[in-house]
Amino acid sequence: MSSAQLALGPVLYYWPQQTLLDFYEQIITTPVDIIYLGETVCSKRKALRTGEWLELARHLKASGKEVVLSTLALMEAESELKTLRRLCDNGDLTVEANDMAAVQLLAGRPFVAGASLNIYNPHSLRKLADLGMQRWVLPLELGRETFTALCADAPAGVSSEVFAYGRLPLAYAARCFTARAHNLPKDDCQFRCLDDPDGLLLKTQEASPFLVLNGIQTQSAQSVNLLPMLDECLQAGADVLRISPQSQHTSAIINAFHAALNQQPAKLPNAPLGTCDGYWRGEAGLDSASA
Repeated sequence: MSSAQLALGPVLYYWPQQTLLDFYEQIITTPVDIIYLGETVCSKRKALRTGEWLELARHLKASGKEVVLSTLALMEAESELKTLRRLCDNGDLTVEANDMAAVQLLAGRPFVAGASLNIYNPHSLRKLADLGMQRWVLPLELGRETFTALCADAPAGVSSEVFAYGRLPLAYAARCFTARAHNLPKDDCQFRCLDDPDGLLLKTQEASPFLVLNGIQTQSAQSVNLLPMLDECLQAGADVLRISPQSQHTSAIINAFHAALNQQPAKLPNAPLGTCDGYWRGEAGLDSASA
């Protein structure tokens, strides 16, 4: 059996409260080791408030899962900093810093460095490790060669994580693209993200799937899939493999990765718009070795 762990990333979409609660009750029954929990995209999404996220986190922890509280990737208001301070000061749960504001608040305490911190070199790894970083997530546009080199030069005691399955969060902006698509201002978005449990698909002029709009976040339309490169990931130094939640088949995806890690036959459900792995191979991100 591989020593690598499976992680479930935070839900990146706006799902209703009961949908979220039902989803995590189902996740408890899966072999995922680590659950990242919380809102990382838009502070207006309040299906669960901060206290409710913390309550859910402790419920999941009591079930035997490691729980990490994820934070916003783009901080824009004092109210968001207030929530961030509360998360960082929760007292017993590790926090994933997705913005340098979180790193500053967490300095001296153990934390996970999210992919949006853009760790590109060993100096960054050492600097963040000195501040308390215990695990880091490879930036999504980097590949196997860079990851291998960074893992080889990582400080002692720092583990590494790879985004192994799901739509890639490519960019964040102050504007809300979902609101704009519905001719609504950001401040009066009417929570239209609720209409699209896996984001709003954007196509090229040739009608090919290209990107997905998710509020202020832009994602890939295709889902990255590193299951065929699992051995490469582990040999490069991956200690944790992250699966990003989707509205359908998340448990089946977790089970497939778990089976592969245990050298058993593994079959993934079909991705709705296909898969990609170009970044991992040092090619254009939407390319796929199996295409």
